[in-house]
Amino acid sequence: MVAASLSRPAAAPAWSQALLQALPAPAGVLAPVQQRGRDALAALPLPSRRDEAWRFTPLEVLTALDPSLLTLGAEPPVSLPAAASGTVRLVLDGRGDPLAGVTLPEGLSPLSEAELQQRLGQTLEANGCREAWPVLLNKAAAGQLLALRVQGPVQPVLELVCDAGGEACLLPVRILLVLEAGASLAVLQVHRSRGANLSSVVVEAQLGEGARLQHGLLAHGHSEAALLAHLAVCQEPGSELSLSSATAGWGLLRFEPRVQQAGGQAQTTLRALQLVSGHQLADTHSQVAFEGPEGRLDQLHKVVAGDAGRSVFNGAVRVPRAAQRTDASQLSRSLLLSERARVDTKPELEIVADDVRCAHGATVSQLQQDELFYLQSRGIGADRAAALLLRGYCEEILRSLPSAAAAWQPLPTLLGETTD
Repeated sequence: MVAASLSRPAAAPAWSQALLQALPAPAGVLAPVQQRGRDALAALPLPSRRDEAWRFTPLEVLTALDPSLLTLGAEPPVSLPAAASGTVRLVLDGRGDPLAGVTLPEGLSPLSEAELQQRLGQTLEANGCREAWPVLLNKAAAGQLLALRVQGPVQPVLELVCDAGGEACLLPVRILLVLEAGASLAVLQVHRSRGANLSSVVVEAQLGEGARLQHGLLAHGHSEAALLAHLAVCQEPGSELSLSSATAGWGLLRFEPRVQQAGGQAQTTLRALQLVSGHQLADTHSQVAFEGPEGRLDQLHKVVAGDAGRSVFNGAVRVPRAAQRTDASQLSRSLLLSERARVDTKPELEIVADDVRCAHGATVSQLQQDELFYLQSRGIGADRAAALLLRGYCEEILRSLPSAAAAWQPLPTLLGETTD
């Protein structure tokens, strides 16, 4: 996988230049980061199909957005459902302090500015994505930072709501979570869009020894909206990461979860569901790197592609010689609902260690005719039978989201059965 490189000659396109000119002057605790991001972005072309990592990712939806209108912030979110019981909700709108007026539960506390200077960007660097183009875009634009320390088990689910609304805007979100040894936290990250806009997300999570993080990403967008998201995680031995994502509706979705098991002996579980229809594109590039022995990975990536929708999955797993006795499993399953839909799936398994159990696979299929026949033979109409099978296919992933997801009705929302 090749990220956009700073070694390229300066060739910033007009789109990037217009966006940079629309941004306000760097300010706040992220001002140095903003300036570095802008300097780097100004020297880079947009990613293109000549880059291997972007070969299947056309950017027409992004470049169709008028960069001069992508000013920071968005209209206040409307019609948010009531938060589920046992949930602490924070709204990240790219402008105000998400912690203003909020009493954090025991075990959660903001990081100090000195800690930010030390920790911000570490996980991106460790996962090799510090200079990726979407990360630089986020650095250039993000003025709001949510940085939290987690100590001990935190009982309430932390719900982070990012709603770009229906206006032409740029919603940049930057999050840093530091889980100390033995800490545990469940996080639900919700992204929504109802118009032609751009959401840019960078999340870093550092898991200490024995820490546990359940992270859910629920994203429902608009056919003219783009979502560019990076999630970088570093795991110490004995830690557990459970990452589940469910997305639908975005004209352009690019999600890049990257995980480093720094010392081995950690558990990583990745679950993903992406639905595309119309002319939407959903592109997931995951990467898991084992740096020590006895690491575990369980990854399942599922796709539903209808109409002329397109899905891309590139899952890379690195097992160097130091990662003996690694046990890794990766499976990509795609469901085609239309002859015009397209799926590009590319599992990658790079193994140097000689004492490992690693497997990967990919399937692309249609709804099973024998299952449809079984339901129809019991008096269920063809359309209803197909809908039942589709719901069962999706629910396998949705069940792994944090409990707070229930308030957002993920299944009918992703299937387009609601009007919100």
